[in-house]
Amino acid sequence: MLGELVPVGGGDPIPLLRPQLLVGRRDGCDVSLQFSNISSRHCELSLINGYWLVKDLNSSNGTKVNGVRVKTTWILPGDEIMFAKHRFKIDYDVAPGTAPPPLLDNAEDMQMSLLEKAGLARPERRPRPPADRPPAPPAGGAGKPSRNEEEPAFEWLQNDDE
Repeated sequence: MLGELVPVGGGDPIPLLRPQLLVGRRDGCDVSLQFSNISSRHCELSLINGYWLVKDLNSSNGTKVNGVRVKTTWILPGDEIMFAKHRFKIDYDVAPGTAPPPLLDNAEDMQMSLLEKAGLARPERRPRPPADRPPAPPAGGAGKPSRNEEEPAFEWLQNDDE
Protein backbone atom coordinates (compact mmCIF):
# COMPACT_ATOMS: atom_id res chain seq x y z
CA MET A 1 0.00 0.00 0.00
CA LEU A 2 1.33 3.45 -1.00
CA GLY A 3 -0.76 5.39 1.50
CA GLU A 4 -4.39 6.01 2.29
CA LEU A 5 -7.08 8.65 2.31
CA VAL A 6 -8.70 8.81 5.74
CA PRO A 7 -12.17 10.43 5.76
CA VAL A 8 -12.35 13.39 8.16
CA GLY A 9 -15.24 12.75 10.53
CA GLY A 10 -15.01 8.98 10.32
CA GLY A 11 -15.35 6.19 7.82
CA ASP A 12 -13.21 3.52 6.25
CA PRO A 13 -9.83 4.62 4.89
CA ILE A 14 -9.33 4.35 1.14
CA PRO A 15 -6.07 2.55 0.29
CA LEU A 16 -3.84 4.09 -2.37
CA LEU A 17 -2.70 0.94 -4.15
CA ARG A 18 -1.13 2.21 -7.39
CA PRO A 19 1.12 5.18 -8.24
CA GLN A 20 -1.47 6.62 -10.66
CA LEU A 21 -5.07 6.96 -9.47
CA LEU A 22 -8.15 8.56 -11.01
CA VAL A 23 -10.62 9.99 -8.49
CA GLY A 24 -14.20 10.56 -9.59
CA ARG A 25 -17.83 9.56 -9.49
CA ARG A 26 -17.66 6.94 -12.26
CA ASP A 27 -17.55 3.28 -11.31
CA GLY A 28 -14.44 2.83 -13.46
CA CYS A 29 -12.39 5.33 -11.39
CA ASP A 30 -9.65 3.96 -9.15
CA VAL A 31 -11.13 5.91 -6.23
CA SER A 32 -14.89 6.03 -6.83
CA LEU A 33 -16.74 8.57 -4.68
CA GLN A 34 -20.45 8.20 -5.35
CA PHE A 35 -21.62 11.73 -4.53
CA SER A 36 -23.49 14.07 -6.89
CA ASN A 37 -21.06 16.97 -6.26
CA ILE A 38 -18.04 14.88 -7.33
CA SER A 39 -17.25 15.16 -11.04
CA SER A 40 -17.20 11.98 -13.09
CA ARG A 41 -13.42 12.50 -13.54
CA HIS A 42 -12.59 14.80 -10.64
CA CYS A 43 -8.79 14.62 -10.24
CA GLU A 44 -5.68 12.49 -10.58
CA LEU A 45 -3.34 11.41 -7.82
CA SER A 46 0.24 10.54 -8.85
CA LEU A 47 3.05 9.22 -6.69
CA ILE A 48 6.26 10.88 -7.93
CA ASN A 49 9.62 10.47 -6.16
CA GLY A 50 7.84 9.31 -3.01
CA TYR A 51 5.35 12.23 -2.84
CA TRP A 52 1.71 12.42 -3.91
CA LEU A 53 0.74 15.02 -6.51
CA VAL A 54 -2.89 16.00 -7.08
CA LYS A 55 -4.10 17.43 -10.39
CA ASP A 56 -7.67 18.71 -10.64
CA LEU A 57 -9.29 17.73 -13.96
CA ASN A 58 -11.41 20.89 -14.30
CA SER A 59 -13.94 19.51 -11.85
CA SER A 60 -17.08 21.56 -11.25
CA ASN A 61 -16.67 21.81 -7.48
CA GLY A 62 -12.89 21.85 -7.29
CA THR A 63 -10.14 20.23 -5.31
CA LYS A 64 -8.64 21.87 -2.21
CA VAL A 65 -5.51 21.11 -0.23
CA ASN A 66 -5.50 22.51 3.31
CA GLY A 67 -8.45 24.75 2.40
CA VAL A 68 -6.88 26.25 -0.74
CA ARG A 69 -8.35 25.45 -4.16
CA VAL A 70 -5.67 24.01 -6.44
CA LYS A 71 -5.12 22.85 -9.99
CA THR A 72 -1.87 20.95 -9.37
CA THR A 73 0.08 20.65 -6.12
CA TRP A 74 1.94 18.28 -3.83
CA ILE A 75 0.06 16.65 -0.95
CA LEU A 76 2.27 16.08 2.07
CA PRO A 77 1.58 13.49 4.77
CA GLY A 78 -1.13 14.78 7.11
CA ASP A 79 -2.46 17.33 4.59
CA GLU A 80 -6.21 17.64 4.22
CA ILE A 81 -7.55 17.19 0.70
CA MET A 82 -11.11 18.03 -0.30
CA PHE A 83 -12.87 16.67 -3.35
CA ALA A 84 -15.84 19.06 -3.64
CA LYS A 85 -16.93 19.13 0.04
CA HIS A 86 -15.65 15.67 0.99
CA ARG A 87 -12.61 15.92 3.27
CA PHE A 88 -9.81 13.41 3.71
CA LYS A 89 -6.43 13.35 5.44
CA ILE A 90 -3.68 11.75 3.41
CA ASP A 91 -1.45 9.32 5.24
CA TYR A 92 1.77 7.98 3.73
CA ASP A 93 5.47 7.69 4.56
CA VAL A 94 8.28 9.71 3.00
CA ALA A 95 12.01 9.16 3.21
CA PRO A 96 13.55 11.40 5.90
CA GLY A 97 15.37 14.47 4.63
CA THR A 98 13.64 14.50 1.24
CA ALA A 99 11.40 17.11 -0.33
CA PRO A 100 8.98 16.97 -3.25
CA PRO A 101 10.45 18.04 -6.58
CA PRO A 102 9.54 21.52 -7.83
CA LEU A 103 6.40 21.80 -9.92
CA LEU A 104 7.33 22.58 -13.48
CA ASP A 105 4.14 24.31 -14.63
CA ASN A 106 2.24 26.48 -12.18
CA ALA A 107 0.81 28.69 -14.96
CA GLU A 108 -2.72 27.38 -14.32
CA ASP A 109 -2.50 28.23 -10.60
CA MET A 110 -1.18 31.71 -11.43
CA GLN A 111 -4.32 32.44 -13.45
CA MET A 112 -6.59 31.63 -10.51
CA SER A 113 -7.60 34.49 -8.21
CA LEU A 114 -6.91 34.26 -4.49
CA LEU A 115 -10.65 34.16 -3.82
CA GLU A 116 -10.96 31.16 -6.15
CA LYS A 117 -8.02 29.42 -4.45
CA ALA A 118 -9.69 29.94 -1.08
CA GLY A 119 -12.97 28.59 -2.47
CA LEU A 120 -14.76 31.91 -1.88
CA ALA A 121 -15.47 32.61 -5.55
CA ARG A 122 -16.35 30.48 -8.53
CA PRO A 123 -13.97 30.28 -11.46
CA GLU A 124 -14.62 32.91 -14.07
CA ARG A 125 -16.71 31.42 -16.84
CA ARG A 126 -15.70 32.50 -20.30
CA PRO A 127 -18.62 33.42 -22.55
CA ARG A 128 -19.42 30.91 -25.22
CA PRO A 129 -18.63 31.94 -28.77
CA PRO A 130 -21.68 33.26 -30.60
CA ALA A 131 -23.62 30.81 -32.71
CA ASP A 132 -23.55 31.17 -36.49
CA ARG A 133 -26.58 33.39 -36.75
CA PRO A 134 -27.04 37.06 -37.57
CA PRO A 135 -27.13 39.48 -34.66
CA ALA A 136 -30.54 40.33 -33.28
CA PRO A 137 -31.91 43.74 -34.28
CA PRO A 138 -31.73 46.41 -31.60
CA ALA A 139 -34.73 46.75 -29.33
CA GLY A 140 -37.38 49.30 -30.24
CA GLY A 141 -36.91 48.98 -33.99
CA ALA A 142 -33.83 51.18 -34.05
CA GLY A 143 -31.78 50.65 -37.16
CA LYS A 144 -34.82 49.64 -39.23
CA PRO A 145 -35.37 51.83 -42.30
CA SER A 146 -38.45 54.01 -42.18
CA ARG A 147 -41.31 53.50 -44.62
CA ASN A 148 -40.23 56.61 -46.54
CA GLU A 149 -36.76 55.17 -47.10
CA GLU A 150 -38.26 51.91 -48.38
CA GLU A 151 -40.65 53.51 -50.90
CA PRO A 152 -38.06 54.10 -53.70
CA ALA A 153 -37.02 50.47 -53.44
CA PHE A 154 -40.64 49.27 -53.64
CA GLU A 155 -41.30 51.53 -56.64
CA TRP A 156 -38.23 50.16 -58.42
CA LEU A 157 -39.29 46.56 -57.73
CA GLN A 158 -42.84 47.23 -58.92
CA ASN A 159 -41.69 48.91 -62.15
CA ASP A 160 -40.45 45.76 -63.78
CA ASP A 161 -41.76 46.89 -67.16
CA GLU A 162 -38.94 49.30 -67.89
